[in-house]
Amino acid sequence: MFPFSQTPAVRSHMDAQTAFLNDMSKSMFRSFQQMCDLNIQLVQTLVEESTLASQQVLSADRQTELLSAASARAQPTSEKLRAYQHHVSRLAAEAQVDMARVTEQHVQNTTRTARALVDEVARTTAEETERNIRTQQEALRNAADPFARPDGDARRSMDGNGEVHRGQPGQGAQQANAQGNRPSGASTH
Repeated sequence: MFPFSQTPAVRSHMDAQTAFLNDMSKSMFRSFQQMCDLNIQLVQTLVEESTLASQQVLSADRQTELLSAASARAQPTSEKLRAYQHHVSRLAAEAQVDMARVTEQHVQNTTRTARALVDEVARTTAEETERNIRTQQEALRNAADPFARPDGDARRSMDGNGEVHRGQPGQGAQQANAQGNRPSGASTH
């Protein structure tokens, strides 16, 4: 499991990121909705224009009336398409301004929470590295000296009399042999 998943820094950064993405998606959705409304309005206008043009064509008695009805509808349609292009450009500019505003609102908070998260990750990583180094050093010490006690005492050995001697390996046996070869009344001091 990732060790940073339950920390307050992760939670606050995720909250900041979520708020930023929510506001950005709302802004994009509003722009998309406005564009859809504009397209619907254009289609409705074009359908009305074509309905009027077809009524005039069907009601025309002469060919000249037919041509005049068709040419009369061409000019307003081109005007409506130019107005549509103008509205599309305006909506795109508004969408860009709105997204820049949302980004500006959230950038400071998101940056602050990201810095806090990076600091916490660096601190936790340093602590974990230190802990792992200590564990590895201890494992190396234990592998190099398998008879060392965890409390730091040197190796112990017992002589023949049951006395415990501290020192190098085999030293207790040497001392026991030395005592065994001395006369019983001699002092070892």
